[in-house]
Amino acid sequence: MTEPHRDDSLKQYLIDEFIEDYEQGHLSRRDALKRLTGLVGASAAAAMIAACAPAPQATPTTAPPPTLVSPTQAPPTLVPATAVATAAPAATTAPATATTTAPDPTLTVQATATVMPNTNNVPVSQDDPAIQWQDVEFPSQGATVQAYLARPNDNETHAAILVCHENRGLTAHIKDVARRLAKAGYVALAIDLLSRDGGSAAVGEANAPGKLGNYPPAQMVGDFQAGLEFLKPLPFVAQGQYGMTGFCFGGGITWRCATQMPELRAAVPYYGPNPPLDDVPKIQAAVFGQYGANDSRIDAGIPAIEQAMKANNKIFEYKIYPGAGHAFNNDTGGNYNAQAAHEAWATTLAWFEKYVRA
Repeated sequence: MTEPHRDDSLKQYLIDEFIEDYEQGHLSRRDALKRLTGLVGASAAAAMIAACAPAPQATPTTAPPPTLVSPTQAPPTLVPATAVATAAPAATTAPATATTTAPDPTLTVQATATVMPNTNNVPVSQDDPAIQWQDVEFPSQGATVQAYLARPNDNETHAAILVCHENRGLTAHIKDVARRLAKAGYVALAIDLLSRDGGSAAVGEANAPGKLGNYPPAQMVGDFQAGLEFLKPLPFVAQGQYGMTGFCFGGGITWRCATQMPELRAAVPYYGPNPPLDDVPKIQAAVFGQYGANDSRIDAGIPAIEQAMKANNKIFEYKIYPGAGHAFNNDTGGNYNAQAAHEAWATTLAWFEKYVRA
């Protein structure tokens, strides 16, 4: 009897990320071995490290504090899906560069209007009177899934945004992202994909990638499908107005959810790996991709997804932010880029305004 095909593409994404981080000096040998061991076992992890180029000495970095962006700042240049698609580059080619075309004027106006103090991409306190939050649980595929729900502190109904965390699990930063969405007027549900192992806090950030990389992608997509079903009957959720965003590993999950969840009106994956291209015809959401110009490993996949989205007449735009690397939005990490993070957040909110709330 033939065993069913196992989708290990997200696992491979994590393996490649940790090897790259080790070679660039962002991870010590010990930390790289620990993360890779969780994914492939000790022997295979040791062989991978041995095959790597010598790593420079890792030095701790401190992210600069987030700063507000002036409302008069020029909005980012957008790249619509009508741009000419190019063939996917080989692994050794230079990072993909977006074709320059005229941006969508409607989205540009909305992005400009969005950059205001109450919606800037800056931390939002749990005590902020404009929002309320709570820890919630819901059933999914025979398990109980934990999540963090944030929403505006009013009696109105609001569009809902699903949020997928990075490979370290549902961290304080991702909960803060949910509160930022609530501050911008959305109901945000950040789901803990490590719930089956006791939750992110129990697993720990160092062990989270090994768990996530060995979960079936369909299981994680299923948790977001269940999360959407949890949201639908809530009295403060606007019916039919659903979107999703995610970061790094979560950007990849966001892409996959877009292929499997036709209820999503919009999706904004941040520097996430492509979904299986054969699934692109099933996408109903308008997708905006956020990428850093210094993130060559992820950017190498842009031409392929752009070509697939264009060939299937899907709504797709993206932005590559100069000087920004992988995880540029995370203001608690060493790759944080304030300029790119603020511009990307403005465009994210404008995209949701246009396609989720419309």
